[in-house]
Parts: sequence; structure tokens; C-alpha cells
Amino acid sequence: QVQLVESGGGLVQTGGSLRLSCAASGLTFSRYAMGWFRQAPGKEREFVAAIERSSGRTYYADSVQGRFTISRDNAKNTVYLQMNSLTFKDTAVYYCAADMFFSTVVRGTGMDYWGTGTLVTVHS
Repeated sequence: QVQLVESGGGLVQTGGSLRLSCAASGLTFSRYAMGWFRQAPGKEREFVAAIERSSGRTYYADSVQGRFTISRDNAKNTVYLQMNSLTFKDTAVYYCAADMFFSTVVRGTGMDYWGTGTLVTVHS
């Protein structure tokens, strides 16, 4: 059974940083592109960042470009999202997801697997 378990969410002040982790099990992690998505209250889920299987290519939403960094450790079956310079607009439930194709992750639909999410709340 495939599981994606996010952690690292919490309460942070504006301008602060958090690092999210997503631990994967039940799949050959290195064969999957990974992504981070988020859903703010009252809004649709949106793409945040993606990383290809070999950790070479990454892609970001314009809203987080330059502030967020996605990375992965295939030896630990874990993908990370380093979030800096957080604002209240970053408040959301953050989800990780996996798919065998980088393009699918970027598109954000039809993903093979999803995690259950971790809440990030940015306050002033």
C-alpha cells in the first residue's frame, strides 16, 4: 500500500521559514516525480512545486518562485519543501503527490498518489 505522509507544518510568523517533509512508502520512490500542492481556505488546490525523479529538474509556481525550494533524498524516500519569506497568502494545507511523469505533476491532475496534507498557518 502506497503512503505519502507529510510533516513539518505549523504556525509561523510572517517572514519566517518552514521545511515540510513528505515520506513515501510502498513505492519505488526514485521512479516517481514528486510535487507539492496547497489548498487555502475557500480556494481550489493549486500547484506549488515539482521535482523530477533524478532530482535534476524542478519547476515552481510563480507565486513561490525564489522563496520555496523543492528537493528530494531518494535514499530516504523523502521529498522536502523549504519555504522562506512566508506571508499570509501561503497559509494553506500542503499536500505532496507522486506520479511517474514530471509533466503530470506540473499539470497537477491525474496524479497517481496523494498525501493527506499538513497545515501551514502564517500569522503577523
